[in-house]
Amino acid sequence: MLSTTMKKNLASRILALNSIVFFILCLLPLHLQAGPRGQPKEPIVFENPQVESDYLELSEELRCLVCQNQNLIDSNAELADDLRREVAKMLKKGNNKEQVIEFMVERYGDFILYNPAFKAQTLLLWVGPFVLMFFGIFILLKKIRADKEEKNTDSSALSEQEKEKLYAILKNK
Repeated sequence: MLSTTMKKNLASRILALNSIVFFILCLLPLHLQAGPRGQPKEPIVFENPQVESDYLELSEELRCLVCQNQNLIDSNAELADDLRREVAKMLKKGNNKEQVIEFMVERYGDFILYNPAFKAQTLLLWVGPFVLMFFGIFILLKKIRADKEEKNTDSSALSEQEKEKLYAILKNK
């Protein structure tokens, strides 16, 4: 039989071991995400400064489809690297910026652009925030008016009969 002291000692050791296992399991995903995977890729080199300038502009205008709130330059995702290389390859072949953008939109949709064109498919994207804002303001104003009307129709106002009773009570004092 185990004594109470031995049971407490065993329980504290099991708790410590469980804590260590939990800590290691929490850190495992961080280890898996850290550092580059595979062979390092060759840097993109341009011989023409104009092509390099176009590449940098396009990489800032195009959105990473994985990160969603980063452009191609800021993103470290593999897809962003592939897209950067595709943009560079197209520019080196002699395509202009408009042709590259047209290709990317055709392939990935308007979502790839940070500033999509104003057209029927993107109407909700451009108008939606304003509609929601005005709807919110409308609801807020209605709420404020309802509160004011509620204060104006004060339910604590005395009826004529109650006023007479109150006047009689005050008069007797």
